[in-house]
Amino acid sequence: MGKAVRLYWGYIAVAALIVAWTQQWALSIVAALSIAVFAYASFQVPVWCGAVNRDGRTYCRNNAYGVLMGCRNRQHRWQKLKMIVLRSKVGDVSRVVFPTAKEKFNAFLAVAGLLSAIAAVIVPVFAGD
Repeated sequence: MGKAVRLYWGYIAVAALIVAWTQQWALSIVAALSIAVFAYASFQVPVWCGAVNRDGRTYCRNNAYGVLMGCRNRQHRWQKLKMIVLRSKVGDVSRVVFPTAKEKFNAFLAVAGLLSAIAAVIVPVFAGD
């Protein structure tokens, strides 16, 4: 039970974030939950690596943590981030960063968490709170 909670605590944070927005909790709590969801999905969620192998056609199937991080191979660790910055082929980036539906869902969670954090900081400015 402890290992499952340690690996998947971010989904609990997602549920708490949804409740926080619908129940209009304090924006500081919403911002903290949003940052937690973004960090979990980007750097801790268990996924496949998905980095390009040396043959240039296949993708790594080793276990990794986080949508943006690679596996235990040193070459793969920062390959995804480098590809987003250096490559101009959008298709390659999407295949590497989002190889399966699970990674696509976790990438959506990361973007949603980031947008939620931005909204939690900007809402008080425009609402005058």
